[in-house]
Amino acid sequence: MEWVEITGRTIEEAKEAALDQLGVDTDDAEFEILEEPKQGLFGRVRGQARVRARIRPTQPRPKVERRDRRRRGGSSSKAETESVESTGDSTAEPEAPASTAGTRSPRRSGDKGASSEKGERPVSDQDVDLQAHTAIVTEFVTGLVEAFGYEGQVESELLDEEYAEVRVEGADLGLMVGPKGNTLTAIQELSRTVVHRRVPGTAEGRVRLDVAGYRQRRREALERFTQSVADEVRDSGVQKALEPMNPADRKVVHDTVNDIGGVTTISEGEEPRRRVVVVPE
Repeated sequence: MEWVEITGRTIEEAKEAALDQLGVDTDDAEFEILEEPKQGLFGRVRGQARVRARIRPTQPRPKVERRDRRRRGGSSSKAETESVESTGDSTAEPEAPASTAGTRSPRRSGDKGASSEKGERPVSDQDVDLQAHTAIVTEFVTGLVEAFGYEGQVESELLDEEYAEVRVEGADLGLMVGPKGNTLTAIQELSRTVVHRRVPGTAEGRVRLDVAGYRQRRREALERFTQSVADEVRDSGVQKALEPMNPADRKVVHDTVNDIGGVTTISEGEEPRRRVVVVPE
C-alpha cells in the first residue's frame, strides 16, 4: 500500500489528518514518525510534526496459533489434507470489490494432523494478491446471502491496483444494510476477520462491500451535500462544521472539497465524534 506523508502541530494531529486522508480508523493504519516538534524557549513549540502513514496490510495469524489449532484438531497419526473454502452492502437509504474460486493448500511435511473450524479452511502460507483477497470476501458474502435466505446476485470488480469492490444486487436486501448502514458496516468488519483467519500471509489491497447500491448512493448524496456546503462557505467566507462522520465518509468530503477552488477542509474532535470543517482559503 502507498504511504502518505502528513504534517501537523502535534504528532496526534498529524496522525488524525492522515487517517482522514486514508479514510480508515486507527486500527487499520500504521505510522512512522518522521519528525517531532522541537521544544523552544518558554515552553514554545517550534516546527511541525511529520508522519508517514498507510493502510495496514492484513496480518497473518501467529504460527503458534495455527500449530495449536492442529493439535486441538485431532490426534490421528495420519495427516489430513487441508482444503479451502472461500466465503466473503442494499435497499436502505445511504452510507461507500471480482470473483475467483479458492485453491487447495498443499499439506506441509511434518504436520501430524490438521483440522479446520466450521466454515474456515486456510488458503496457503503465502501472501495473496488483491484478486485472491477479493475471492475470499466474495465467497464469504455469497454464503452470507444464502444464509439470509435471499436471492441476491454477488459480483466483484477490481477498481485499481489497491482496491476492489464486492456488490450484492437483488430485491428486499434491507436487512443486510440495517439502520444507517450499521449491519453493512458489521458485515464489512466480519469479512476482514474472515480474511485475517484464512490467510496465513498478507492479503494485499482493500475490499469494499456494497449492497443494492447503498454505499454508492450515499457517496453520491454526500458529494452533492459537500458541494453545496463548499459553495456556501466560499460565498460567505464563514467556515462550517459538518456533523460527525466515520472515516470513510470524511474521506469523501475531503476528496470532494479538494476539487473545489476557494475552500479547504480540516478535521476536529475525537472518534467517534470527529468531524470535518469546511473553511475558506
